Amino acid sequence: MYGWIWRRLPGGVGAKIGGCAALLVGVLALLLFVIFPWAEPRLPWNAVTVNSPAVELTVPSAPASSPPALPPSSALPGGPSVLPAG
Repeated sequence: MYGWIWRRLPGGVGAKIGGCAALLVGVLALLLFVIFPWAEPRLPWNAVTVNSPAVELTVPSAPASSPPALPPSSALPGGPSVLPAG
């Protein structure tokens, strides 16, 4: 298929590379702006029911508290500096 496209494009190697790039950009634009928006509502995973009442009633919410504070370095075993000097 790519050989057929390459043979059909006019011009030399530079013009053919530019023509291939233009074709690629055109196909990507067609997919992004026409095909994907048309197909998106027809896909099966659009009907997501994450916030159903049964799930909200059975899953307890996490407490909104902060983690406990770390003790000061002097309270740790070995004192304020645990690395040997040197």
